[in-house]
Amino acid sequence: MNTNCEIINKTKGTLPRVPFAKIKDAILGADYEISIASVSKAESKKLNGTLRGKDYPTNILSFPLSEKSGEIIFQMDKVKADAPNFDMTFRKFFIFLFIHGCLHLKGMEHSSIMEKEERKFLKKFS
Repeated sequence: MNTNCEIINKTKGTLPRVPFAKIKDAILGADYEISIASVSKAESKKLNGTLRGKDYPTNILSFPLSEKSGEIIFQMDKVKADAPNFDMTFRKFFIFLFIHGCLHLKGMEHSSIMEKEERKFLKKFS
């Protein structure tokens, strides 16, 4: 079974067990190819500067590579630090961020519509 979902861990830590392919398929479709990466704070800061003009590390970055492919990049230390600010466990917040990233790859921008979709998929997959 081809899941069209590749995971790259550039850090010493491990990613939580999450149904990445099922979430990706539900939001983006089975044909969409996604790469998921975990990077250091320094690399997150560099990418955030290059891609968004922001001079700080961020918990997630997502960007399309083509119409049917994209990449989501996590900075796990930042995800862990930010989870309590959203009143979520680390795992639940990680799932939320993956959903958030997939919705951006689908073309959604921050809005009440996006928040409604986030809640719907978080309820389904957490």
